[in-house]
Amino acid sequence: MQHLQQLLQRIDGKGYKAYKDIRGSYHFNDFTLHIDYVQGDPFASPSKIRVAIPRAKTILKQDWESTSTRKISVEDTIARIVAKAINNTNQRAGGTGKSGLISIDQPGQEVLLRTAVQLTPDTVTICLSIGLPAKGRSVLGRQAQKMLLSILPEILKDSIFSISEETIWNAVVLSDQQKAIREYMKANQFVAFVANGAILPRESGISNCPLKTTEVIPFEAPESLQVAIPIPHKEEPILGMGIKEGITLIVGGGYHGKSTLLEALERGVYNHIKGDGREFVLTDPEAMKVRAEDGRKITDVNISPFIQNLPFGKTTTSFTSEDASGSTSQAATIIESLEAGATALLIDEDTSATNFMIRDQRMQQLVSKDKEPITPFIDKVRQLYEDHRISTILVMGGSGDYFEVADTVLLMDQYRPYDVTTDARKIAEESIVDRKKEGGAHFGEIQKRIPQPASLDSRKGKRSKVTARGLHTIQYGKVDIKIDFVEQLTDPSQTRALAEILFYLEKKRWFGRLSIAEILQKVERQISEEGLASFTDFPTQHPGDLARPRMLELASALNRLRTLAIHK
Repeated sequence: MQHLQQLLQRIDGKGYKAYKDIRGSYHFNDFTLHIDYVQGDPFASPSKIRVAIPRAKTILKQDWESTSTRKISVEDTIARIVAKAINNTNQRAGGTGKSGLISIDQPGQEVLLRTAVQLTPDTVTICLSIGLPAKGRSVLGRQAQKMLLSILPEILKDSIFSISEETIWNAVVLSDQQKAIREYMKANQFVAFVANGAILPRESGISNCPLKTTEVIPFEAPESLQVAIPIPHKEEPILGMGIKEGITLIVGGGYHGKSTLLEALERGVYNHIKGDGREFVLTDPEAMKVRAEDGRKITDVNISPFIQNLPFGKTTTSFTSEDASGSTSQAATIIESLEAGATALLIDEDTSATNFMIRDQRMQQLVSKDKEPITPFIDKVRQLYEDHRISTILVMGGSGDYFEVADTVLLMDQYRPYDVTTDARKIAEESIVDRKKEGGAHFGEIQKRIPQPASLDSRKGKRSKVTARGLHTIQYGKVDIKIDFVEQLTDPSQTRALAEILFYLEKKRWFGRLSIAEILQKVERQISEEGLASFTDFPTQHPGDLARPRMLELASALNRLRTLAIHK
């Protein structure tokens, strides 16, 4: 600590690059400060530091990390408390550009594995970003002393050193309960669960926080679909709606909550914090939201289950397009999702291509099948489940033809769900519809593609350039990977992790030998065993602000890479 103080005094007033001299490790009374990376100027990306705290100086108990879900929950809770302490800090060392900034990768409503806080049996490591103070491009040594020797210890005092056992234990209890519900769902063939009392609406289209007004209607399961799931730390079981594997339709009038329910199920692949309103809205972690995406790149995808007999003899068993249509893009996204391991599809008619979802009797009469290459989803959704056990939850307010293929039909009426399966089946039986089924008796095989090594080329000029820009863009070399319509990606730190993983795959030359499915499995295993930091250049230092993405999103980014090439 004294050595750091002397260094900062010595470089005071010098050019900003003099800050490079403070890289290293410094021992304080209760923690060790590691300065891993120093920014080149006050306007550049902030410097990276780690604070390593002996566990013996904290209240943390080993039992609180006895499962992976508990450990993630405890790390997440610490990150939130540190972020709160930073936000509550009244002091800031001022200056030019990012001078005086102190930040942590602050979690949102979801609980994700992050690199912000890392627990080991002996140490709690907190990763922070800081803006070293400057006036113009001159070092402000005294302000840096205040920042590192006064403000930083105060933040730690108000967070990791003052956290209560109750706060940590409440997070552990919730993670145990969420884990128990997911295990029950898997054992009893449920694809989703929505607890009674859940608050599904959000504040706005740009906010992930719960809507808090007196007009919000808590969720209440229809009696016929209600299940009781035993959960730990509570004597009574939790009650709510269980959605069985198979085909579930969500129907109802406009503005009655159909899409709100589906959006909650989309995010239910992640655990949520207490007070979110969706902490007990849980969905199969491998459920994938699919939609139409006009203009996206498609590379050698076998879309023949949905599209065949294109004009001029163009093949659909290995289909490529630089500018796909809505129907073609939606077909490709489904096939790519199956290849990546999706076990359920989430679809909203509002974001789907109409000609992909349905072709009614009258259109079949007017346009014969030999003139229509598209086999609509209605003729494949049952085959998907029977041949491959892929469930579908579908918002469909515009076509009753789906009644014939649905296992469950939910009616949303003023944000209240009703089980109308019996009514829907009766309507289907009594309505005479001479619509012909299309596309054969089976869905078809799931493809296995092997990407070529040249697919990943990070070079831009003489150097590699790989960076995430916000939530929806990854710059990879000379091209941008646009993932605007990958709707279950929820945190920019996940996008940063996707960029790091793709760059790692290029450097390690995983392409050319393994199929996409095998690559995803290998990445998932490495994350679980070695952590997200293992994909970075300096895994023992500050790894950057990363959060765990699902392999379905990694596949989505890869499939939208315009330089992707597949072995024939």
